[in-house]
Amino acid sequence: MSGSLEQVDWSAIPAPQDDGAAAHLPGQSLPALALPATNGGAVDLSALPGLTVLYIYPMTGRPGVALPDGWDAIPGARGCTPQSCAFRDHFAELRGAGVDHLFGLSTQDGAWQGEAAERLHLPFALLSDAELRFADALSLPRFEAEGRVLLKRMSLFLRDGRIEDVIYPVFPPDRNAEWVLERLRR
Repeated sequence: MSGSLEQVDWSAIPAPQDDGAAAHLPGQSLPALALPATNGGAVDLSALPGLTVLYIYPMTGRPGVALPDGWDAIPGARGCTPQSCAFRDHFAELRGAGVDHLFGLSTQDGAWQGEAAERLHLPFALLSDAELRFADALSLPRFEAEGRVLLKRMSLFLRDGRIEDVIYPVFPPDRNAEWVLERLRR
């Protein structure tokens, strides 16, 4: 499968600016938390050996369900499906570049994420931080849409329970997997 399920004119979407809200993350230890995963288990990112790439996204849409009002006007909100599809399409390359574990994470519940993982044919699990325990422990940047707390888009490079590096902000989202690969190859 190549490409994403939606074509977006990124020039018509406001790009997020680096507000410094992720500058504190490199070097931080990960909290010991079991996050529900779409593969039916739970994942404690702090306990994983080797290199983990965690891409964080606001929320995936669902066919037939409207996105929050004004979604495209929120800088960086649009593009979760193209971002996930890009990681799907580059999965083998990421593994070949040394990524031991790959996950996506949002504040959506496991049922919503499970639908997305199945529909998008993702070869990796999505993690749910619906209770914001992971986000709160790391003071992850967020925003609200229609009363829902959502995480700003970023990618974390994790090694043996610590954050090594961060890509923030991420725009356009469909290029995120390529940027992760570029950084790994340096």
